[in-house]
Amino acid sequence: MDSNLIAPVGVLGFGVEGQSTFDYLVRNGVKDIVVMDKNPVNLPEVPAGVNVKVCSGESYLDGLKDCVTVVRSAGVYPMSPALFKFQMNGGLMTSQIQLFLEQTKSKKVVGVTGTLGKGSTVSMISHILTKCGVNNEIGGNFGVPALDLLKDETADRVSILELSSFQLMTLSLSPDVAVVLRVSTEHLDWHQSVEEYRDAKANLVRWQKRDGACVYLKDAAPTAKIASESPAKTKYAVSLSDDGDAVIEGATLTIDGTKLYLEDCKVRGIYQLENMAAATLACKALGIKVADAFEALKSYETLPFRMEFKGEKKGIEFFNDSYATRPDATIAATASMKRPFALILGGSEKNADFTELSQILVNERPNLKRIALIGATAQRMLESLLQAGLKVTANIFPTLEEAFADSLNIGEGGTVIMSPACASFGLFKNYKVRGQVFDKLVENV
Repeated sequence: MDSNLIAPVGVLGFGVEGQSTFDYLVRNGVKDIVVMDKNPVNLPEVPAGVNVKVCSGESYLDGLKDCVTVVRSAGVYPMSPALFKFQMNGGLMTSQIQLFLEQTKSKKVVGVTGTLGKGSTVSMISHILTKCGVNNEIGGNFGVPALDLLKDETADRVSILELSSFQLMTLSLSPDVAVVLRVSTEHLDWHQSVEEYRDAKANLVRWQKRDGACVYLKDAAPTAKIASESPAKTKYAVSLSDDGDAVIEGATLTIDGTKLYLEDCKVRGIYQLENMAAATLACKALGIKVADAFEALKSYETLPFRMEFKGEKKGIEFFNDSYATRPDATIAATASMKRPFALILGGSEKNADFTELSQILVNERPNLKRIALIGATAQRMLESLLQAGLKVTANIFPTLEEAFADSLNIGEGGTVIMSPACASFGLFKNYKVRGQVFDKLVENV
């Protein structure tokens, strides 16, 4: 039992992560637990001898007065006045990731953060390690909650964590191998500023030991700045010029003189080379040979709804990029289009700025031939595209089905890609449901 967890222990937020924390506390013999969530709480079966107090509704934070320690779920903002007061009065606040890093028996922990590409990079690292016979598990923001990884942990395992800014924000420990992907601006509806967002990301590297390793993108200024805070001796840079440890030129990745050609891989999308470079360097830091990592990556298949190639029908290629819920994801996806293409754009309103996306689509995507817009953002996106000087056909449709039917007008030799640049709420429950609907439409072509 960890000495930091002085009871009563509060579980702040009772979604998937909070329920995992509750299970962890019960497993570790904590007898007094306070569950706090704004939403109604459905408790699992509580073992005899464990006292649980539930605080929900608007005054759910009143439960703090009954706690000595609080385990904050990632989605709960840690700088609220109530939590500040709790700590000023001697309360201890921790998190799932903090507890995992304090207690893990894994031989190495790899942490991956960034605005884009975290899920793909984490799954690539796991794929390489598995192919090379290294026992590994994925957790954190992707896969299972981190504390669930402690259940059947063995000392020969590598634990790979995908970490969001929410999870990193209060961390005072860093993983052995840290991977910092491209960092732009995100979650400003939660963070107070861009500086706070990037400062949270920096906790991934800030507390590394000298014998750790940091992998980063040299050409992305915010990412390079975060990496500069790492005390690790080993730093591996991914570069688009010729002075990195991994160099990307066109559709070729070179590390230590060994080359990987995108055309030999199952993934599509030239931007995936950044993720492949980062994954390979992370594995190199774990002792994997570059040639073995590259060989493994040739058989890696993309995650669902992330620039997923759905095949060719009636001479038209189809790509499902429903996971692209931000403009920069759509910019990256459309850069990979080789043929004339039709783009399905739009979704729910998060007040994103579409100016850069519009300018790039209009000025740097000459093979973009038509656009079908859906969702709450459709009108605003259309206005932004027209302002950027759009010359190709662009129409608004009430449903994805109608947008898809219009996109088929791209004709033989063309491509249809759904890369919405927006979240899906409103028309769909989430990006997965939107992706499933697109897949069904492709099946029926």
